[in-house]
Amino acid sequence: MSQIHSEKIKKVVKLERIKGKTYRELTQMFGIPKSTLSFWFGETLGHPFDRAGQIKHLASIRPLAHAAIQKRIQDKHEILRIKLVEEIKQYPIENIGTLKLFLAALYWAEGAKNKKVSGAIFVNTDPNLCKLYVTLLRRCYNIDESRFRIRLRLHYYHGIKETRRFWSSLLQVPEGQFGKIHIKARSKTKKFRKNFGGICFIRYTDSDLRRELLEISRQFCELIISKENMSS
Repeated sequence: MSQIHSEKIKKVVKLERIKGKTYRELTQMFGIPKSTLSFWFGETLGHPFDRAGQIKHLASIRPLAHAAIQKRIQDKHEILRIKLVEEIKQYPIENIGTLKLFLAALYWAEGAKNKKVSGAIFVNTDPNLCKLYVTLLRRCYNIDESRFRIRLRLHYYHGIKETRRFWSSLLQVPEGQFGKIHIKARSKTKKFRKNFGGICFIRYTDSDLRRELLEISRQFCELIISKENMSS
C-alpha cells in the first residue's frame, strides 16, 4: 500500500471515528486491525499512544475487566445453583443405601485405611465435611455416642478453648470426649495457609465399621468399573 493511499484511508477512517464509530466497527468496515487504529488515533482521541500511556490505560481498565469477569462467573454460578436446587430434590437422599454409598466414598477419600489403626478415623479441616460425616454415620448406623473421640491439631493462632468449643458444638460431641490438643510448632521459614479450626480427627472406636465402609467402597468401585467394561 502506497503512502498516499494509506493517508487517504486514514482520513476516511478518522471521519468515521469522529462520528462515533467504535474500533470494532471500523475494523469491520475497513479491515484495519484495532492496534493500527489505536496507533493512528490514540493521541488525538484519548487512547494510549506511547508506552507510558499504554501502561496507564491498562492500569485503569484491568480492574474493570476483572470485575466484569467476576460478574460473569457469579451469574453462571447462580444459574447453576438454581438448576441444582431443583435437581437435588429428586435425588433419593432418604434411601439408606444411597447414604451409605456416600458415607463409604467419603471415608474412602478422607478416612484412615491402615488395618493396624484402631477404629474408624476421619480427618479433615473443613467443618462442613466433618459435620456431614458424623451426620451420615448417625443416619446410617445405630451409633453409640460414647465411642466418639475427637482430637484436634491446631496452630499457634488458634484459641484452644474457643476452637474446642466450636467443634464440640458442631459435631454434637461433649468436650469430655476430646483428647489432648496438639499445637504444631510454628515454622519460621515454611509458608502455610491459615485455616479456621485446625485439623479435626474424628475417631469412632469400632474397627468393624471401618472395614464395612471400606468394603462398601471396594465393591461399589468394582461394580461400576465392571459395568463400564461390559458396555465398552
